[in-house]
Amino acid sequence: MPHPRFTNEEIARRGEEIYAERLRESLEKEHFGQVVIINIETGEYEIGRDSLAANHRALTKDPSAALYGIRVGFAFVESISGPRLTKQ
Repeated sequence: MPHPRFTNEEIARRGEEIYAERLRESLEKEHFGQVVIINIETGEYEIGRDSLAANHRALTKDPSAALYGIRVGFAFVESISGPRLTKQ
């Protein structure tokens, strides 16, 4: 279901921008391989080994949030077609 205020493309663009500019450097040192879920409107984020749990924590804080998720140090959160994720 699409977000009522943002397109998927806008969520991805903003999420990738926040991750690259504010979070990547610090998160890759301590949380490599974990999932970060970013609220694209506030910049707040949740980290976890499980994307569902991190997403739930983020939505508990703000049920209407537009969220973007990425696995720290990788290009995608999950790999469906291949056995391994590729590092960034």
